[in-house]
Amino acid sequence: MTLFVLITVLLTLVLTTIGFWLPSVAPDLEKLSPYECGFDPLGSARLPYSMRFFLVAILFLLFDLEIALLLPTPWAIQLPLPTQAIFWTLLIIILLTMGLVYEWTQGGLEWAE
Repeated sequence: MTLFVLITVLLTLVLTTIGFWLPSVAPDLEKLSPYECGFDPLGSARLPYSMRFFLVAILFLLFDLEIALLLPTPWAIQLPLPTQAIFWTLLIIILLTMGLVYEWTQGGLEWAE
């Protein structure tokens, strides 16, 4: 056990040291300039963002959460009451589908106005 800890600590120190020594000491001007996701970094920092960016991000997080909630479903079906697992799975899917239909009918998914 001591050997494994020693090897782990030694490998960590070696990789950390290499990580500090390997990069170039004088990076060029291009790497030092700020990058603002396609926006001009030399202009005003107070450019208004469209609320569509935030809507798309929230919808992505919502459906990503759906996948995380539905992931244990195959194991839940093997429980003594699989009908309960199927009920909760269908409830989550129906609620999220209703939310998607609502956003779609309100025009929240249309990018261009």
